[in-house]
Amino acid sequence: MNRIDAAFKKSKESGRGALLPFVCAGSPELDSLPQLLIALQSAGASIVEIGFPYSDPVADGPVIAAAMHDAIDRGITPEMIFEQVSSVRDQLELGIVAMVSVSIVIATGGPEQFAKRAREAGLDGCIFPDAPLEESQRLIRACKDHGLTTTLLISPTTPIERAKEIARSCTGFVYLLSRAGITGEQSDGPSDIAERVRVIRSVTGTPIACGFGISTPDHVAKVLRHADGAIVGSALVRRILEASAHAKTPEQECEEFVTELAVGSVSMDDIV
Repeated sequence: MNRIDAAFKKSKESGRGALLPFVCAGSPELDSLPQLLIALQSAGASIVEIGFPYSDPVADGPVIAAAMHDAIDRGITPEMIFEQVSSVRDQLELGIVAMVSVSIVIATGGPEQFAKRAREAGLDGCIFPDAPLEESQRLIRACKDHGLTTTLLISPTTPIERAKEIARSCTGFVYLLSRAGITGEQSDGPSDIAERVRVIRSVTGTPIACGFGISTPDHVAKVLRHADGAIVGSALVRRILEASAHAKTPEQECEEFVTELAVGSVSMDDIV
């Protein structure tokens, strides 16, 4: 069983929603990723999304965009990311997915080569945030051929019938945006996703994870009333970047924050 499928199965059996933190490879230092992955497992993460830095981030707000640009300036490359994941894969049980632009996939030899190298490194799936449904079949096929899951995004403005088609094409999990716009922390948290989740569940049994604007344990709990997983990105990246100001290492800040967020993934049977 793919580790993504296993992670959602385990969270469902335990009565807790899955927590999916996002980190940017190459940030805050070029070689930070391995220790961050270990810290995230210790904190209770189910699946980690690794952002592959891109010069023109898709839908990423200022915090993640800045982290990506800094990582690129330091010299991070896809091959370095693969090597860093591989170096600690045998210490990790959690699922790992690449959040990667199609442009990077093409630049590294195309879908087949990227999927092959990702699988060799120990990744379990890919999220393609800028892949239109009509142009995603080659990506989906390459991932399937190498045992990787494929996730596409559904926004609040995606027409219902198109949202259903996207959901049917996903494996591992469906990425549902809690709001339109770019990533970033929001004081009021995610919008009501109940109806959107209901529609998606009517056409697929694939788990649904919700992201954008989720930054507190309360936000996580609100999302998990309906979805199978909660994705936290900007808030975690900011905390990691600000770790030194709190006299902590990035790994310490990462583990402490995700442990706090995990409080929101309480038994879904107990949420009223």
